[in-house]
Amino acid sequence: MSEICVITGGGSGMGLAAAKYMPKEKVIVVSGRTLSKLENAVKEIEESGHKAYAHTCDTSDRNSVIELAEFCAGLGDITNVINAAGLSPAMAKQEQLLRVNALGTVYINEEFSKRMKKGGVILDVSSNSAYVLPKFLINEKQYALAETDEEMFLKKMIKKSNLAKSDYNKAGFAYALSKNFVLWYAKKCAKEYGKNGIRVLSLSPGLIATDMGNLEASAAGDMISKTAEKRMGKPEELGYAIATAADERNGYLAGVDILCDGGATTLARM
Repeated sequence: MSEICVITGGGSGMGLAAAKYMPKEKVIVVSGRTLSKLENAVKEIEESGHKAYAHTCDTSDRNSVIELAEFCAGLGDITNVINAAGLSPAMAKQEQLLRVNALGTVYINEEFSKRMKKGGVILDVSSNSAYVLPKFLINEKQYALAETDEEMFLKKMIKKSNLAKSDYNKAGFAYALSKNFVLWYAKKCAKEYGKNGIRVLSLSPGLIATDMGNLEASAAGDMISKTAEKRMGKPEELGYAIATAADERNGYLAGVDILCDGGATTLARM
């Protein structure tokens, strides 16, 4: 039976880099919204020695996620799920950011965990932006609505993000909320899915030199000055960190977030 590694947002950037670092015996499935982009990614992944497939998926749509999960389950045993799909403040407005980054994580974790066996791994990609929110703005009872009342969850998160003034800052606020939600939700899933032998964790990148990162660089340039080496991260560096954290051999790493931002968050507090 083939071992399947699924990477949402695997058409480029960190997701694509992570695919190349996964063990060669893994069959890689990359998903995203643009088929041509995924097909190019498959060529690169196969050149690295893997067997790979492309499958389009909109992670903000549960039915689309179910289709992806069923496709992957039909290929073999799903052993690794890396949820790297996401949007940044420069790419979308508040509601879309929350639907993709937050609700998309719920759909991926729920639907794939149903189809995974003991020993499987789910890694949700968050962001160091999750760490900038003051504690009084973090309400886990409101986060829990994402599983029981999606529209109320969106309403409360958007209302909170509307405290910002400009449209970009409102999107940035919603982005930070969505990524802080991912931290909370990955830990919640780690506790719940661990009973079935499925390991869950998250990883929070800083500003990375991807297409998405470059879009945000002008607005988040001060983040670079806070890193230890005064630079953006490389997709290959994050890809390696993601792949090793999601590898079954890291079997005791669960219920935590790996902050991989060049020291920016930690050093800013010194």
